[in-house]
Amino acid sequence: MWNRPRLMEEIADLLFTAGVAALLVAAAIGAARLPLFQIREVVVLGELRELRRGEIERALSGNLRGNFFSVRLETLRKSLEQLPWVRRADLRRQWPAGIAVSVEEHVPVAFWGRTGGQMVNSYGEIFVAGAGAPPPEALPLLVGPASFAPELLAHYRQAARLLASIGRRARALSASPRLALQLRLDDGTIVELGRQQARATIRERLERFAGFYPWILTATGKRPQVVDMRYPNGFALRAAAAGGNEGKGAP
Repeated sequence: MWNRPRLMEEIADLLFTAGVAALLVAAAIGAARLPLFQIREVVVLGELRELRRGEIERALSGNLRGNFFSVRLETLRKSLEQLPWVRRADLRRQWPAGIAVSVEEHVPVAFWGRTGGQMVNSYGEIFVAGAGAPPPEALPLLVGPASFAPELLAHYRQAARLLASIGRRARALSASPRLALQLRLDDGTIVELGRQQARATIRERLERFAGFYPWILTATGKRPQVVDMRYPNGFALRAAAAGGNEGKGAP
């Protein structure tokens, strides 16, 4: 090998290149550790409704280790998503010494369950509400198996649209373990809707109820206590007065 000058030159060039690369890496590591690159600012982008900036800062402070280059954004993201009103968080480095934070908050559309403390957001996801939750009368109540929450919210929205046409509001919608639905109106009327079926969908039963509700009020002179819409071509009702008669509705 010693009598092959060209090979020796190539090996020398290779060693020189490797040495320069090692020096550059060492310099970069050393520079990254300088105080110049310590995180000095957290910028919260967008407006916050329920969440407070102080809550964000406290959630980040315990995990804000390292500097601009070494801080673990994924760890910070997870810490933010543990906060009650945070649905999703996004973080990025902001040169030269900052972190930009974007937070998507839960938008509550209903309360969930009978134990309190849980709500349903606009995506049909259940979350634990923190301080700032609206009063119980401000939103409807959904009750049922947790896995059924998105479908239950869809049924509620469908019911709300149809009831608006007759001047009524849905206050609660519950699903049994077998997914049979029961609807409670703002006037106290209970509507038994039963289970979703291909030959008799929940929407069809709701439309039938909305169509007959004014007739029920006129015919009975009082609001019904219970309206059972599980019949294929009609309904049964019980008047609100104690000891009222129960009868079969119009076909």
